[in-house]
Amino acid sequence: MKKYFRIIVVVLIAIVFIGTFVYLYKKSRPQADTYELLRPAVKDIQKTTVITGSIVPRDEVNIKPQISGIISELYKEAGESVKSGEIIAKVTVIPDMSSLSSAQSRVRLSEINKKQAKTDYDREKSLYDKQLVSADEFDKIAQSLNQANEEYAAAVDALEVVRDGVSKANASSSSTLIRSTITGLILDVPVKVGNSVIQANTFNDGTTIATVANMNDLIFDGNIDETEVGKLHEGTDMIITIGALQNLQFSAVLEYISPKAKENNGTKEFEIKAAVKVDSDAMIRSGYSANAKIVLEEATKVLSIPEKAIEFVGDSTFVYVMASDSTYKKTAVSTGISDGVDIEVKSGVKQGDKVRGNKILKAE
Repeated sequence: MKKYFRIIVVVLIAIVFIGTFVYLYKKSRPQADTYELLRPAVKDIQKTTVITGSIVPRDEVNIKPQISGIISELYKEAGESVKSGEIIAKVTVIPDMSSLSSAQSRVRLSEINKKQAKTDYDREKSLYDKQLVSADEFDKIAQSLNQANEEYAAAVDALEVVRDGVSKANASSSSTLIRSTITGLILDVPVKVGNSVIQANTFNDGTTIATVANMNDLIFDGNIDETEVGKLHEGTDMIITIGALQNLQFSAVLEYISPKAKENNGTKEFEIKAAVKVDSDAMIRSGYSANAKIVLEEATKVLSIPEKAIEFVGDSTFVYVMASDSTYKKTAVSTGISDGVDIEVKSGVKQGDKVRGNKILKAE
């Protein structure tokens, strides 16, 4: 009985040993690689690029005063519409004391001259009524009085302009009333009541009272890399996406490509501008970040395969085509444009061919 038991144990051990050996032997033998099969297909391929930029109004105007002073009243605020010529703010003039003193002196002097001219006129008129002086002499005295009156009125106007910033005679066109020069939307009012402002002149840009823009005429302003700018031309269609508006899209037409590059983080870029076609019911704010999608190259109804099937060797391209015996034959192909996923194949394969793709990894 013990003899049979020992035999059974030996047989079991032998079976385990042989089974382990066979398993390890099969495991150590190289297994044939398995690849995914790809088939060429006719597709439309577009090579595109995405440019980051912003949406800005074509016409944005800074409204500046033509006189220095202090803001006394603001009639408009940011976000309100304004028409050309409409009053935005009022400025109170702080007169220069030297100019004020000179103007006051001129008024006093012209008033003295006016009184003297009136006295001369009254005396000359009395003599003229008695026919003791000629009409020619009387006309000269009357003319002197008129000139004295005009000089006095001009002196008073000059004093009012220096003191108040406007004369009563020209109150309707007062430079103390800051008016919008265009019709549009007020984007910003950077001043407050009580702020000092400086007039715009040859030597000073002046203080901006408000920024006004026509928000019905918007453009996309962005930059494109020098490697892609050569493929663009004015009139190219673009798709504008504004992320802040839940990926709202608009069409646009390229209008401008800068003739000069500017450097940005070590790369050369060219500024581009495109006219944006905005829906009338869309509320677009100036400065929104946006992306512009541009088609650089396009091929319609061309034979293509996934680019992952292409093997690049120097300037040559190859694919592996399955033969009738299920082996793969390395085949040279001529390629065209690529969209990053599929690539155009001009020659080397045809519809119906089976092309080797990526290797299928096997579970251990």
